Amino acid sequence: MPGPAAKPMDYTTVKYVHLCAVAVSITLFVVRAAWMVGTPARLRTRWVRVLPHVIDTVLLASGAWLAWQIGEAGVRGWLPAKLAGLVTYILLGTVALKRGRTRGMRVAAAGAAIATFAWIASVALAKSPLGFLGA
Repeated sequence: MPGPAAKPMDYTTVKYVHLCAVAVSITLFVVRAAWMVGTPARLRTRWVRVLPHVIDTVLLASGAWLAWQIGEAGVRGWLPAKLAGLVTYILLGTVALKRGRTRGMRVAAAGAAIATFAWIASVALAKSPLGFLGA
């Protein structure tokens, strides 16, 4: 007897996968930033070095799928702003967790990365390239 037919993922399912990945990604970043300040040795454990990349891959893939489903007209203006914010967030995150020369520089970069992440989320919610800056 054949099993149930495979059902393609619908928009809502992928959106919730994306939102869960957003929540896990920022949570992991905040935890890693706190460890960077208090117990930096924790940052060298294998799961801490691997899991954020897995989560961020799910986040990026689900975001790309959602953008494709919405279509060019639906993402014009705000998606390029979100992508520029993502690049900024990644650069700030690497300064915060790896490349910052001083503890103060790392803490400042972590704060700026979290603020950038919040702006990216506001761009997605407002569907505007200004996000909360346009309110």
